[in-house]
Amino acid sequence: MREDRQLIVITHLSQLVTLLTGFGSLILPLILWVTQKEKVYQMDAHGKNIINFQLSLIVYAIICVPLILLFGLGLLGFIALGIIAIIFPILNAIKASNGETPKYPLSFSFIS
Repeated sequence: MREDRQLIVITHLSQLVTLLTGFGSLILPLILWVTQKEKVYQMDAHGKNIINFQLSLIVYAIICVPLILLFGLGLLGFIALGIIAIIFPILNAIKASNGETPKYPLSFSFIS
């Protein structure tokens, strides 16, 4: 098993592909995690954190849809989710480049 911090950083940043394509924030990190978790040291832990975060964002987005009818709270939720979905992958990529295993906030543990 090799240590490859650059690939782990790329895996965190791959969540931002949605900004360019409109989709893929779950698919690209999932592919990187599944193909590299046995080969790269710490990839399994980082990958699980990223996938849990992305799945949690999907759940929160689904919750925001009916909340739009409740005084527009869902719109505020979507804005907050958008900000969180951009900031935390960048912050955690920086932490990963320093050798830390960062946690994502508000994440459910779908995969442990």
